[in-house]
Parts: sequence; structure tokens; C-alpha cells
Amino acid sequence: MTLRDVIGNKEALSALEGMIREGRVPHAMMFYENDGCGAMEIALAFLGELMSSERKVCGLIHPDVHYVYPVAAGSKVKEKVDKLRADLFLGYWRDLMKANPYSLESEVNDAFGVEGKQTVINNAEAKEVLETVYLSPVEGGWKAVVVYLPEKMNATAANRLLKAVEEPPEKTVFIMITHAPEKVLQTISSRCQALRIHPGTKEEVAQILVSRFGKDQGEAELAAAMSGGSVGAALLYLSGEEGRKEYEEIFVGLMEAIESKDLVTALTFGDAMAALPSREKQKAFCKFASDVLRKVFLVQQGLPGIAGLVPGEEEWVARVASNGKKSFPRQALSCLDRARLMIDRNVSQKIVFSDLVGRMYTLY
Repeated sequence: MTLRDVIGNKEALSALEGMIREGRVPHAMMFYENDGCGAMEIALAFLGELMSSERKVCGLIHPDVHYVYPVAAGSKVKEKVDKLRADLFLGYWRDLMKANPYSLESEVNDAFGVEGKQTVINNAEAKEVLETVYLSPVEGGWKAVVVYLPEKMNATAANRLLKAVEEPPEKTVFIMITHAPEKVLQTISSRCQALRIHPGTKEEVAQILVSRFGKDQGEAELAAAMSGGSVGAALLYLSGEEGRKEYEEIFVGLMEAIESKDLVTALTFGDAMAALPSREKQKAFCKFASDVLRKVFLVQQGLPGIAGLVPGEEEWVARVASNGKKSFPRQALSCLDRARLMIDRNVSQKIVFSDLVGRMYTLY
């Protein structure tokens, strides 16, 4: 995989090609993507060209590329918290990213066996990076550190890495891949050259699904329409995993109760949200509901053609759009964003979702 093989994000790819061609590679870069939009694939393609070793880099076996990602003790790796390091999960990471570099954050957690736990990049990992980055490169060229989700780096680890990120050894590059740049510690993000990795168009997502993953053209177009530009989300939709059907049943039931002005029943659906088995699944439900509300908003604006409605959605999305206030989708989206923030802060899920239901009930 080279930069020329990557589908979409032509401006970002052109900028990266120019860096290599002109010999002006920043010492640290931050790729900002929506979950599953291909920043990892672009990072690997860029490093493959920079290091003149496409096969090793894209195969995740280059000895001078070090990977950092948030981890936790779980079913596959049982280790004391202060000794957890990315290397302990490297086999799972390689298998997942070689099969699908568009993998979602939740899929990474599943692969590591840490679903439902708070993952972090800790001080032990920062120490490991510092010990690695100042060694001479095995192959005598560039060295790279790829940091997946630097927003999950704790303050101690970030401060320990700061000097290396700011002034790394010669021919060393840090690439950060974030889904939430506003959560990355300012001392780290301010040292990085920012590069936005945009969601793909429906045509680009469908093309990737067909050419890279062998999907049927028809199902690829359907998945692309509801993916929000995320290949990872489209693949998840096609796989039927992550409880999409369950999310749909909860959200449809909630909206029917709200339409009927039945607060007691609506609150039972809040309990169903709180009963989802992990924080990641609860946040995934909030994202699903947000995607549906964006469709409601577009239908309200008379733009159903670009709403990405899938079969079976048209009728009830149209009903919510016509019966609710024009301001409902926008205000409800803010409520869902707030709920996700509270989940990240480990607030009681029952309180979070009871509050969410009450706010949506009032707004509708």
C-alpha cells in the first residue's frame, strides 16, 4: 500500500507526498480522524514510502516502527496496571490492523480483551518509548513512533514523552492518530503538525468496501450511505455486530414513548441503555442515536435524498421528523454529546440515561 493507492483524502495525501519529496518531514504530526476513517492506513502508507520499506511497514513488522496504544488488563493479558505496555498486546494489534486498518476503537478493545474497561497510555509505556527512540535504527534509516489515541495518555506519560516529541533524535518521526484532538494534552498537541483526515464520500467508502474487502456493490452502497464516511462503521454495519439491532429497538421504543407522552415507559428505555454491558457499547448507542437524529434533521429540511436512510427507516424517521419540534434534532444531539461526556467521566450510567431521557422528553 502506497500513498497513491489510498482512496480519498487527496489533499492530505498530496501534503504527505510533498513532505517526502522535499525532505521536509515534521518531527511530529497529528492525524485527526473520525473513528474508522483510515488514518492508520494513511500513516502506514506514508511510513512505508518514507522508510522505503512498504512491505515491512504495512505488514507491521518493521523493526524501527514502534506502536503505542491505550491498554488495560483484561481477558487476554493479565498484568499489573503499572507494568502494562503496548508490546504485550502487539500480536493482537498486528492481526487486527493487517486485516482491517479501518478498525474502530471498540474493535481494538475487543481484540485486546479489554471491552468495558478504561484503557490508558501509562508511564510504563512512555518509559518504553524513550528507551526505544534513542537507540540507533536497526535498518539505518528513519525511526517512527505511531501513537493511537494520544487523548488517552495520562499526564505523567505525556510529560515524560514531551522532550522526545519536541526534539526527537535525527530522522525520527512521531505520528499521533486521534479521534478527539481537544482532549489531547496541549503540551503534546502544540508540538505536532496537524493534518485532518476527512470522512470519505459515499462513493469512496463503497469503492473501498468493494476493492479492499470484496463486498458486493449493492450492499457496499447501502453500508456507505449510513456510514457517515467511516469505512470502519460501514464494515460494522455489514457484519451485524455491536448490537445495532438492539440499539435500533431501544431508540425506536424510546421515541414512540416520547411521542405518546408516556414518561414512565420512556424511562424504562433509559434503564435499557444503562443496562448495555459496557461503557463502549453505551457510547456506541449514543452515536447510533446521533446518526438517526441527523437523518431526522435532514428529512425536516426536505433533504431525504442525502439523509442516507436505509430500508425500514423511512417511515419512522419521517414520523419523528413531522411530529417533533424543528429544534428537536439539534438540541437532542447536544444531550447525546453530553451523555457521552458523562460516561467518559464515569458518572453513574443510570443517572446519565435517566437524565438523557428526561431532557429528550421535554425537548420533543
